[in-house]
Amino acid sequence: MIINRSIVMIEKSLYNNYTIDFSLEYRTVEEAYYFIFNSKRHVYLTEDKSIPLVTLDTLENFDKNFILYIGTFKNKACFVVNIDTDDELTPLPQLYDIDQEAYQMATRAILVNDWYKMHQYCGNCGTKTVLDKKDMMMLCPKCGQMHYSRIAPAIIVAINNNGKLLMAKHSYHKFHNYSLIAGFVEAGETIEEAVHREVSEEIGIKIKNLKYMRSQSWPFPNSLMLGFTADYDSGEINVDGNEILKAKWFDKDEIDKPTSDISISSWLINNFIETH
Repeated sequence: MIINRSIVMIEKSLYNNYTIDFSLEYRTVEEAYYFIFNSKRHVYLTEDKSIPLVTLDTLENFDKNFILYIGTFKNKACFVVNIDTDDELTPLPQLYDIDQEAYQMATRAILVNDWYKMHQYCGNCGTKTVLDKKDMMMLCPKCGQMHYSRIAPAIIVAINNNGKLLMAKHSYHKFHNYSLIAGFVEAGETIEEAVHREVSEEIGIKIKNLKYMRSQSWPFPNSLMLGFTADYDSGEINVDGNEILKAKWFDKDEIDKPTSDISISSWLINNFIETH
């Protein structure tokens, strides 16, 4: 199947411009990229709306909680910096509209920021943790508990019924727009089981011909989104009234085309429009 480029999210691999490494001690006097985040998980940009490519002494005016080296970005050292500030910084979705490569790197940087900040103490025994020298994980020196970064796998599915797309109004969406069915994977189930369960629980129908399409790191706050398509099999729409308020089938001409391609949801919706 040929996919129109207009429906594609970020096409480049993160690793085209980035090499993983980590260190709490490493510093450089040369220019480096500093991904600076506040407690709201917003990022600091320079006056020209870019990630700071500066020397360390430029950061002297920031009230820094920690600096963590996370590898190289565009052949320069790359750091996560966590700061205390009341200043208004830039939400990550806005960075996507400014510089997609910087946004892609920032999605990793913010997740590393969250992991390091949230695992300063062992969740098992409460002891102060230390950064492991071999793996990027926080190690408890007392009980040996290992604290790796955590992601939450979640599914999202575009369901077709003879050229119509199932879309629903979610109770937690601010503007209550119609969107696709999505949900988190439960412990003990497969990804495929999660799709069938979420559709059954939220909409009350059964699906078939489940097909994996692509995935996306979604740092709001820490999901790995796994995108699927499927066909309607049987049953009547019967929303749960809790997470889902309404649901119905849309002809492609009735679908409001997403205004941004930042999310895999937009990609799946645009893919449906282009291929039906």
